[in-house]
Amino acid sequence: MIRQRRLFTDLLKHLPQKAYTIITGARQVGKTTLLRQLYQHLHRDGKPVTYLSLEDPRVLAAASSHPDSLMQFLDVRPAPIIRQIQPQPVYLLVDEVQYAADATHLLKYLYDQYEQNLKIVATGSSAFYIDQNFTDSLAGRKRIFQLYPLSFSELLEFQGEPDLVRQLERLRSDSAYRAPDLERLRAAWLEYLVYGGYPAVADERDPAGKRFLLEELKNAYVKRDLMESRVEKELKFYLLFQLLADQTGSQLNKQELANTAGLDAKTVDQYVHILQKCFHIHLLRPFFRNLRKELTKMPKVYFHDLGMRNALLNRFTAAAERPDKGALLENYIFLQIRNQYPLDQIHYWRTSAQEEVDFVAEESFGQGKAFEVKWNAAAFDPKLYRAFRDAYPKFSLECLSADAFYWGGAGAS
Repeated sequence: MIRQRRLFTDLLKHLPQKAYTIITGARQVGKTTLLRQLYQHLHRDGKPVTYLSLEDPRVLAAASSHPDSLMQFLDVRPAPIIRQIQPQPVYLLVDEVQYAADATHLLKYLYDQYEQNLKIVATGSSAFYIDQNFTDSLAGRKRIFQLYPLSFSELLEFQGEPDLVRQLERLRSDSAYRAPDLERLRAAWLEYLVYGGYPAVADERDPAGKRFLLEELKNAYVKRDLMESRVEKELKFYLLFQLLADQTGSQLNKQELANTAGLDAKTVDQYVHILQKCFHIHLLRPFFRNLRKELTKMPKVYFHDLGMRNALLNRFTAAAERPDKGALLENYIFLQIRNQYPLDQIHYWRTSAQEEVDFVAEESFGQGKAFEVKWNAAAFDPKLYRAFRDAYPKFSLECLSADAFYWGGAGAS
């Protein structure tokens, strides 16, 4: 059974575009599989296509010596744009492009030399490197697509549960619908809160096996991020990572983190930056219009995968029985909103009087949607949010609870 990520459709739509297609994301989220599926699709359509991995020493040596050296691996070579424009491009799929000695120069040279005669689709495991190397010289020459761990509905698809996916989608669109397998859906969702959405973890059905895989992701693959990011204080980095996991949904006080981890503030900044650029965490910035009453510098921290978060804390007990179940739900809602809105449109709201709304999604200037997260819906008191409603009358405000675990608006997955 071929299991395609939902990003696959977006990638296909971008293939005719001249700009290079760059796929980023954390390690082990499925970028290589996605690239190979694109290869199979293009090959079946009779397109001239070559797949190369820069983890292959021969390919890496060629790419690092001169960009044109990669042409030796192509069955069909593109013509330089100064000679002729070909009726169809040659497709070159490059896995782990960040390993090139100078990835920016490699891609810029090939683009300028071959332009629409050569279409490159490339993956890179760490946005830390992509941000550093893919400089302004590639402006207009690339479009970046981010691949996250599986969403809840994608996980159901991966586990061969199309009926549950259909019921989930109908629950989201029809408030009167009563799903026949609601309890199975809820059980799968509660498991998702504990083990997250890494594809290998989703494939493993045994809880002990899931825990083993998450430990491997936490230790082996995060360690590769550390090595490539030249982190010197590995143990303190992991300690900081654990501290952030324990503060999910809370404001991030970097000075307190520095004191607890025994690091200086500059190093905390550096390590937090690496964790963001390696797609492990996201810092949610505050939403404000009234600078005096609302402005706060501290962001809130969320994880891009709950399984990784729980592995850092070694907490794998049932979600509904845990004291941090509210944090798990809040992080899950962040993942749902993240799949609907660009990250830079998602914020939280807090005043100097400690009034707070968990998520504010600004759809256009001065209007959008706001969400408050409560495990138990009965704990939501609309009167406590009058200040937000008065300040932002064009923002709807909705309480999201564990009872409405299936929630998801347009674009949710």
